[in-house]
Amino acid sequence: MAGIYVHIPFCKQACHYCNFHFSTSMKLKNGFLEALLNEIGLQKHFLADEIVETIYFGGGTPSLLSGTELSLILDAIKRNFLVDVNAEITLEANPDNITAGNLSVWKDNNINRLSIGIQSFFDADLRWMNRGHHATQAEESILMAKEAGFDNLTIDLIFGTPGLSDKDWYSTVQKAILLNIPHLSCYALTVEPKTALDRMIHQKTIDGINADDQARQFLLLIEWLTVAGYEHYEISNYSLPGRRSRHNSSYWKGKKYLGLGPSAHSFNGISRQWNISNNALYIQSLQKNTIPFEIEFLTPVQKLNEWIMTSLRTKEGLGFNNEADLLNKRVIDSLKKKSKIYQQQYLVTQTSSGLMLTDQGKLFADRIASGLFFEDSEISEDAFAPSL
Repeated sequence: MAGIYVHIPFCKQACHYCNFHFSTSMKLKNGFLEALLNEIGLQKHFLADEIVETIYFGGGTPSLLSGTELSLILDAIKRNFLVDVNAEITLEANPDNITAGNLSVWKDNNINRLSIGIQSFFDADLRWMNRGHHATQAEESILMAKEAGFDNLTIDLIFGTPGLSDKDWYSTVQKAILLNIPHLSCYALTVEPKTALDRMIHQKTIDGINADDQARQFLLLIEWLTVAGYEHYEISNYSLPGRRSRHNSSYWKGKKYLGLGPSAHSFNGISRQWNISNNALYIQSLQKNTIPFEIEFLTPVQKLNEWIMTSLRTKEGLGFNNEADLLNKRVIDSLKKKSKIYQQQYLVTQTSSGLMLTDQGKLFADRIASGLFFEDSEISEDAFAPSL
C-alpha cells in the first residue's frame, strides 16, 4: 500500500506564520496544471505497482481548484496508478471556500475527507494570523460540510500564540468537541525563518512566543481531549476511535508515498526526493519532460534513524516486536541503553514491547529522537537485520 500527495501551490493571501511553498498570484495556475498532469504520467512507475490507498491534496489552498481541475488531476492519477476503490481522498479546504456549490463539486469528484483550516474560533486570533475567514465562517463551514454528507472531517487548530489565554484555548477545544469532529490536528505556533511572523517579532511589533505557555497549553489539550474520548495517536493528532488519518499514518509507518507538484516530497523505501520549490521553474522543466527534483539515497543507518524518529511520535512508540523485520538484538540493547537517561527524567517509558514517550516527553520528541539516533561509525551494517 502507498499514498500520493498533491501540492497545490496557490493561496488567496499569506498567513503570517506559514512557510509552506505557495504563491498568492494565480497567473501560473494553468501552466502548473499542465505540468502537474505531465508529472503524473512521468512518475507512473515510482510506486512500482503498489496499490494507492490514500490521495491527499495539500498546499497552499487546494480548495481553490475548480471541479474540472480536480477531475483532471484525479483522472490522471487513476489512469497511471492502481488506486484502491476505497481510497481515502482528502482535500485541504479553507472555511471561506466551503460553499454548497463547492461541497457538491467535491462530492462529485469522490473527495471523501475534508481537512478544514480552522486554526481558531476567535476573530482576534484569526486577524492576528492573517487568515482569510472569520470565526462565524469557521463554525458554519463545519456544519455545512456535515450537512453535505462529509462525516470524515479533520480540522487544524493552533495554540501557543501570543495573547492566547488558557480560557480561550479551552473554549476553542470545547467547541471542536461539541461539534463532534472525528479528527483534530493541533500545532504549537512556530516561528519559521523569513515569514511575516518572524519579521514582526524581530521588529518588535508583536510579542514573541512563550515556550512555557505553549507547553502548558499542549498538556491541557491532551487532558481535555482524553477526557472527551479522543485518542492521542501521534504528537499533533487526535482522533475518535477508528478515525485516524490513513494518509498521515502511512508516513509514520514508513510506507511509500509519491509527492507531486512543486516542493512535494517522495519516499520509496530506498531514497527520498523533493521537487523544486519554484512554480515557474517547475513548469519550465516539465515542459521539457523533466521532473526538477533532488534525491538522497538512504543508508541503513539513515533508515534506522528515520524509523526511530517517526515511530517515537506515535502512540505505539518504538516497538521492539518488529525485531525480525528491522532490528537485531544489539541495536535493541543499544536503544534501551540510550533511553535510560530519558526514562530517569520521566520522558520515556519502557515496556516489554518497546519505548514510548510520556506526555511530558512529547514536548521534547525531536531532542529525544536525536539522542537515540545512531552514527554510521557507531554500528556496523552487519548489526542490522537482513531487511535493512
